[in-house]
Amino acid sequence: VTWNCNGAFRKKFVSISDFNADLYIIQECENPAESGHKDYIKWANNYLWIGDTKNKGLGIFARPEINLEKLDWTNEFINHFVKHFLPCKINHDFDLLAVWTHRNNSPNFGYIGQLWKYIQVNKGKLNGSLIAGDFNSNTIWDEWDRWWNHSDVVNELKEIGIESIYHKLTGELQGKESIPTFYFQRNLSKTYHIDYVFGAKRFIERTSKFEIGHVDKWLKLSDHMPLFCEIE
Repeated sequence: VTWNCNGAFRKKFVSISDFNADLYIIQECENPAESGHKDYIKWANNYLWIGDTKNKGLGIFARPEINLEKLDWTNEFINHFVKHFLPCKINHDFDLLAVWTHRNNSPNFGYIGQLWKYIQVNKGKLNGSLIAGDFNSNTIWDEWDRWWNHSDVVNELKEIGIESIYHKLTGELQGKESIPTFYFQRNLSKTYHIDYVFGAKRFIERTSKFEIGHVDKWLKLSDHMPLFCEIE
């Protein structure tokens, strides 16, 4: 499951736990190590977390028996540190990159530009990976004179065999998604598809279910819908 919880995850983790997932990639969540919420701390007994403040960061939460190993991939691109990206190895088997892109005070390379930069310096490590999170981006916002558009990121990942699982399963084109993942200002008329799960061929071929949370249940909790991906 990947979900931008829109903060206060300590009050929401019970709802997302209904998925009974092996891995939860949560954007805008608190750091369990600095939380005073006992139930949240107990639930988050196996996790990795990064963030600028203790109240809002990017976390990967796993079942107790799953081995999480944080990977030391670079987040520096020509003296600029991009954020937020959290790479780890799962059960000594495959690499997972959790994503929550930021504007990061960049006048030119905000959001998808941050991911584009991250790919440039880590492309050799991404082969065979699973990439999931809030990209804050869609092809509809491509600009004709920019070489790091959403479409450019999609194409660069495709070159190394990594594609969006939603788009592969539905056959829909980037920018033509029928199901939104984000409701701007929780407005039902301002909907966008900006959250993704990308994976190598072996993940796509073994995906048995892909669901996007329904607005009736989740909008009261967040402006983003959770994405559930079952890989056998």
